[in-house]
Amino acid sequence: MELRFGIQLAPVAEELLRIREMARFADREGLELLGIQDHPYSGPLADTFAVIATVLAETSGLRVFPDVASLPMRGAAMLGKQAATLDLLSNGRFELALGAGAFWPAITAMGGPRRSNPEALQALEEATAVIRAMWKPGAKAEVPGDYYAVHGVQSGPAPAHPVGIWFGSVGPKANALTGRIADGWAAPIPHYLPYEKWEGAQHLISASAIDAGRDPGSVARMAQLVGHITESPGPVTLRGEEPIRTDAAGWARILADLAVETGFDTFVYWPETADDTQLRRWIGDVVPYTRALCA
Repeated sequence: MELRFGIQLAPVAEELLRIREMARFADREGLELLGIQDHPYSGPLADTFAVIATVLAETSGLRVFPDVASLPMRGAAMLGKQAATLDLLSNGRFELALGAGAFWPAITAMGGPRRSNPEALQALEEATAVIRAMWKPGAKAEVPGDYYAVHGVQSGPAPAHPVGIWFGSVGPKANALTGRIADGWAAPIPHYLPYEKWEGAQHLISASAIDAGRDPGSVARMAQLVGHITESPGPVTLRGEEPIRTDAAGWARILADLAVETGFDTFVYWPETADDTQLRRWIGDVVPYTRALCA
């Protein structure tokens, strides 16, 4: 089983220098992925896409993605243009994780729309079609839609590689849409989707992919885990929304179980305290332990 590992960081404006340093360290140590939160309506946070552009410019192997991009605040056609440009500038190291929307009062306070769950889901489907149309140069993109549409716009440029569109979907209908059209599932952190629901969501995504005539194995599965890598052992059972707090060996057992029993192929660590120690333990201990258990 081919596994990928990453880390998530919040783009706190006062910590941008440290975030850049951690990204460069992760890149030197061979970590595959870095996710940057996207909450543009939060005053203490810098713009996610500006941070991603800077990190991509300062690294050479790290793949970077918004975790997850707030679609209502970003739009669709321009998001496609931004994604392709970042991918070109980085020689194919940008991926696009999308969220249909959350924190609607904050979104509307910043001038964004307020959508019901069905509306947000329809908007996500329409946006995906628009983004993919924008990546086909030499054509006049024509995609109808109630929330996102393009009418004969000149499409392009194409990204440097087939950029993955990963959905941060939560509910059954959103997970079904993920299986039907997305390139991957960025499982929401347990605060939004408790661990006990991950396996059922995986089955629904796979079944929806099969119903759509797709290979369920073509849909990447990303587990996002919140916690702290301790020096001494702790519980290795996933419960509800509880953070994981155990040593590197315990973390590795949890990740190996998620890979073998639940079908995840990508693991992104959300450290409760994002510091050098946690990054070193993740990259230097948890990742190799997990690979060894899954070998």
